Amino acid sequence: MPTQQIPSDLNPQWERKSWRNFPIKQHPSYANKKELQEVEEELRSYPPLVFAGEARNLKERFKEASRGRAFLLQGGDCAESFSQFNGINIRDMFKVIIQMGAILTFAGSCPIVKVGRLAGQFAKPRSSDAEIVEGVELPSYRGDMINGMEFDVISRTPDPKRMLRAYHQSAATLNLIRAFAQGGMADLNEVHRWNLSFVKNNDFGKKYEELADRITQTLGFMKACGINTQNTPILKETEFYTSHEALLLNYEEQLVRQDSLSGDWYGCSAHMLWIGERTRGLQEAHLEFLRGLKNPVGVKIGPNATKEDILGICDVLNPENEAGRLNLIVRMGADMINERFPKLLRSVQNEGREILWSCDPMHGNTIKASSGYKTRVFDSVLSEVKSFFEIHKAEGSYAGGVHLEMTGQDVTECVGGSQEITEAGLGCNYNTQCDPRLNATQAIELAFLIADILKNRKVSQ
Repeated sequence: MPTQQIPSDLNPQWERKSWRNFPIKQHPSYANKKELQEVEEELRSYPPLVFAGEARNLKERFKEASRGRAFLLQGGDCAESFSQFNGINIRDMFKVIIQMGAILTFAGSCPIVKVGRLAGQFAKPRSSDAEIVEGVELPSYRGDMINGMEFDVISRTPDPKRMLRAYHQSAATLNLIRAFAQGGMADLNEVHRWNLSFVKNNDFGKKYEELADRITQTLGFMKACGINTQNTPILKETEFYTSHEALLLNYEEQLVRQDSLSGDWYGCSAHMLWIGERTRGLQEAHLEFLRGLKNPVGVKIGPNATKEDILGICDVLNPENEAGRLNLIVRMGADMINERFPKLLRSVQNEGREILWSCDPMHGNTIKASSGYKTRVFDSVLSEVKSFFEIHKAEGSYAGGVHLEMTGQDVTECVGGSQEITEAGLGCNYNTQCDPRLNATQAIELAFLIADILKNRKVSQ
C-alpha cells in the first residue's frame, strides 16, 4: 500500500465521476462500452435505494459506538446471489441479526446498531484476475453483479446488464427488510419466534430461549407499569441499516444523489459503504469516490497497514475529524492481531483521530481444508474477537463493533463451534457464492461469547 499523501494537484474538486481520473484495482473491463453507457444512464434514472436522512442517522449511531455507548453488529452474506434470492433467506438472515442484537443488548446494556451486509453486496475482490481449470484460463468470478460463477466464456465475461438486476434485487430486499423492521417481526413480544427451528435444539439455542423468557418476563412487568407496544413503538420496531463494499464504481456512481436539504452528496445504494484492503490505496479511485460522500464509510485494515496508511485514510475520508464518519474494520487474523494491532492502535490514538474501530474476524482466518474447501475455524474467529477487545481495553479505547460473514441458513462452511463441524463434514451443505460463512448456530454462539465480554466493559458516560 502506498503511504505518501495525495498531492494537491491530484486532489481536485470532487465530482461523482472524478474517480475515473484515478488508477483503479479490482475493477472489471467491459468490452461493449456503448452497452455500459446505456446501463449507466438507465441506473441514473432509477430512484435512490436509501435516503440521506437515514445515512445521517446511522452516522449518529456510529458516533455513539465509537465512544463505547453503543455497539455495531454488522453481518450478512459474503456475496449475495441472483440464484438464491428469496424471501425466506432474507427473513432468516434478519431473524439471526435481531436475535444477536437482543443477546448483545441484554448483556451489554447498550444499544446495538444493526447493519446488514445485504441489498447490494454483489461484487467481490479476488486474489487473481484469472482462474485456470484443466488448462483453461478464464476471468475470475467477481460476484453476480459483474459475471457468473459457471466456468465458461459467456458466464465469466463481465456483463453491464447485471447491474440492473442487482439494483432491482436490492430494492426488493430493502422493501422486505423495512417491512420486517417496522411491521411486527421485530416486536420484542415475538422474541421466541426469532429462534430458527434448526438452532433450537442446540445448547446455545436453548440458552437463547432462556434469555427470551427473561425478556418476556421483563415485558410483562413493563406492561403492568403501563409501558407497552401501543405507547412505546420502540418495543415493536427496530432500526436496520444496509451496507456493502463499494467495489463496482460504475454502479455506485449512478446512485449518488444530492440531498435537497443540505446540498451534500450521498451514495444512495446503501446507508454505509466500505472499501477493502486491496482497494484502499491513497491515490486510487475507490478512496477518491468515497471522499465526496457524506455517508458513514468504512475501510478494511489488514496486518500490513502502517500508521501513515491510517492517517492518510483519515485525511482523505475524514478531513474534518467528524465522529461517526469513519469506521476502520480491522482484519488481521488470529495469529497476527496481537503482534501488529497494539502498536498501530497506540500510534493512531495519539493523533486524536475520530475513528469507530470494529473487528472483521473472518477474512484473516481463511484456510484451505484438506478436502479442498475454503473454510474458517470458529476458534480462530473467536480468538481474534477476544484479542481485539483486550487490545482496546489495554490501550484505553473502545472496541466498537464486529463485522461478520454469516447466514441464516444451516450451512456447513466454517469448522468448529458447538456443532463440531469437521473438515470432513464441510461438503454436507457448503453453499456459499465465494467465502465461508458462519451458520445461524455459530453466529448465535459467537453473540453469546461477545455478550460476556460486553457485560464486563466499563464505559464512562
